[in-house]
Parts: sequence; C-alpha cells; structure tokens
Amino acid sequence: MATGSKKGKALHTQDQVIAQFNLLRQEQRAVASKLGELELEKNEHKIVIDTLKDVDAQRKCFRMIGGILVERTAGEALPALQHNYDQIVKAIEKLKERLTVKGDEINQFRQKYNIRVRGEREANQDESKSSKPSGQGVLVAGKD
Repeated sequence: MATGSKKGKALHTQDQVIAQFNLLRQEQRAVASKLGELELEKNEHKIVIDTLKDVDAQRKCFRMIGGILVERTAGEALPALQHNYDQIVKAIEKLKERLTVKGDEINQFRQKYNIRVRGEREANQDESKSSKPSGQGVLVAGKD
C-alpha cells in the first residue's frame, strides 16, 4: 500500500502512459472549451456595451444577475458591463497562456514516451499519398 503522488513516479506500463496522455489531452480540451465559452461571452458583452453607449443614460434597461432580472438605468449598467468585459478579456488571456503551456506539456510527454497518433505519422511522412483515409484519434505508443 504505497501512497504518493503520480507526478513523482515514473510511468512504467503502456496503459499508464496512454492513460496519462489521454488525461492531458482531456485537460487541454477542457481549457479550449472554456476559452470558446468566454470568447462568446466577451462578444455578447461587447454588443451590449456598444448598444448602451448610444442610449440615454436615464433609459430603463434590464439585466440578468444570478438568475434574477434586475431593472437598472443604462448609466448604471454600462460601468458594470464594462468591468465584466475587462475581466473576461483578462481571463481569456490567462486561458490562452494555459492552453499553450498544456500543449507544450503534451508535446514533451509525446516525445518522452514516443507517442504517435495514428494517421499523423503517415501525413507527416508522405503528404502526397493522401488518397487512402486513415483512422483518426487512435493512439499508438512506441515500445521502449
């Protein structure tokens, strides 16, 4: 019954290597998904901010806060929306950095354990022989 973190231990079996690689890819997809969500939210905020800039500051507007529709004036809502927009932009930048780091981590892991994704090797070696379709998303680990 040994207890310890997986980071400190070397991966020995092929199944462990593939499981760790799949976990890294899953983490990368989660970051990319969240990044996409925030990009959409940023665009929605930008549209509303641009709309409210042209409106009288005393005009009524409604805003959804925590599932509750709240009545505000355009002058009250605009600074809050601008603040949220700025925070979303900062979060997007951090997620982009995290996505880059995760991609580098995956590439290092692939090089360390000689992992190839089936279909990728054939595309890199012979781009001219693209008439035969290959399987996508299948992992092949090199034997050490």
